[in-house]
Amino acid sequence: MLPSLIPDKGRILTALSLWWFRQLEDIVPNHITPGKVPDQVAGRAMVCADLEMLPVECVVRGYITGSGLIEYQEKRSISGVNLPPGLKDGSLLPKVIFTPATKAAVGDHDENINFDEVITMIGQEEAQELKRLSLLVYERAAEISADCGLILADTKFEFGIAKQGRFAGKIMLADEVLTPDSSRFWDAELWAPGGPQPSYDKQFVRDWLTSPASGWDKNSGEAPPALPEEIIEKTRAKYVEAYEVLTGKTFK
Repeated sequence: MLPSLIPDKGRILTALSLWWFRQLEDIVPNHITPGKVPDQVAGRAMVCADLEMLPVECVVRGYITGSGLIEYQEKRSISGVNLPPGLKDGSLLPKVIFTPATKAAVGDHDENINFDEVITMIGQEEAQELKRLSLLVYERAAEISADCGLILADTKFEFGIAKQGRFAGKIMLADEVLTPDSSRFWDAELWAPGGPQPSYDKQFVRDWLTSPASGWDKNSGEAPPALPEEIIEKTRAKYVEAYEVLTGKTFK
């Protein structure tokens, strides 16, 4: 947990999630429900249906980077999906892959798991449906992103089962969706496999934290340091730019 706040981050993530939910509602229903958001959190919160959340982080990857790259370098696979040799940081994968992860407790890290483990956790039918929906949503989002000059490298979805209403018993898309906090967006014109890519996401903060400039060792057990004002401002600018490039709207 970082001690620094990024101005307007909550408003950007909320507005972008709401926009994406509208783009995807013909593929999968979502948890947004009619209702007034309290004034004190207006613009930073959503009124949502009560779901039974499924304990799986539904990660979809079209490109290899991050924790997926580390696992590939160790095993030549990600979440049990075998991959060809020679892939580099930022490489386009031969096909889009579903690489689920556990939903860790606050403060812990998610761990990649294979599809058989998902079946054990939630059953064959729901596991197959999560995979199908995750891939469909990724493909739609990747097309929309490409039209905006962006690459959707990877993303994470969360789903739950509706407890009541017309979708009772059905799987619904929940939480935030396709924001810079849950997804990696790259500039398509600057994409160059072989190293880190210029991105519109929180990787910018991760990169500073792991650089010598931060003076922080992530294995030390100590809390991360406060972000410099310059990093805070640049991070906000990246989030705003992601919103504006994708939606075509000016963030106010």
